[in-house]
This record gives sequence, structure tokens and C-alpha cells, in this order.
Amino acid sequence: MADIQILDGDWDQLGEVASEIRRVVFIEEQQVPLEEEWDGRDGDCRHFVALRHDIPLGTARLLPDGHIGRVAVLSEARGLGIGAALMEAAIEAARQLGHDQVELAAQTHALDFYERLGFTAYGDEFMDAGIPHRNMRLTLR
Repeated sequence: MADIQILDGDWDQLGEVASEIRRVVFIEEQQVPLEEEWDGRDGDCRHFVALRHDIPLGTARLLPDGHIGRVAVLSEARGLGIGAALMEAAIEAARQLGHDQVELAAQTHALDFYERLGFTAYGDEFMDAGIPHRNMRLTLR
């Protein structure tokens, strides 16, 4: 993970790069409808972009209420630790902002990934954009 760099900024700074990654992963690969992906909340969020050898390969966002979302890694970069690096950056940002916990809605195929980071699933499975999800949380204090 030493060759992974995480950029941290607002939508004006990182939106162009983050939106392209999200377009490829969510809209093209997972067939998420445009109106569900572009929810109008990006301007209120803190964004993270992962670079490896200066190539953008992943993104995530932290909402003002402590929810982490839109975690996306390009298919060719999965398994390189990019998702974990993004999550660690978002968790640390939430901690610095004083959040007691972070939450997310995980696609069920990614539950193990988030559990390895310390998240616990709660509630029933639900569908979001046609994809099964579970809510998860991580206590920070």
C-alpha cells in the first residue's frame, strides 16, 4: 500500500476524477440508474480519491452525518488494497470531525470486506438500485 496515495478534498477539487470512477463502476458495470447515482449530495461531502502511480483508481465520500458512501474501485485495481486505504482515510476524517461512529450501506457481496475493517452489519437486507445491501456501522469511540 506504500504506492497508494489518497487525495482528500471537496467536490470542486475531486469531483471530475471521482465522478468518472463512479460512472464506470456504478453506472456501467453495476447498471445503477443515473438519477440514483447522482443524488445531489456530492457538494456537501468530503471526497477521497486513491491514486496508484498517479493513476486514479478508486473513490469514496464522507457525508456530513458520518455516513461513508460511493466507495468504488475500478475493476483492474481490485485486490490491491485501494478500497481499504480509501476506507481508512474516510474513517480517520470522520474521527477528526468528532463523529462517534460511521455508517454505510454495503452491497452484500462486500460485507466481509467491511467486517475486516471492524464494521458490524445490522438490520435486514434491502434493495438499493436493484442491488442487495445491508447497513453497517463502526464505533469510533
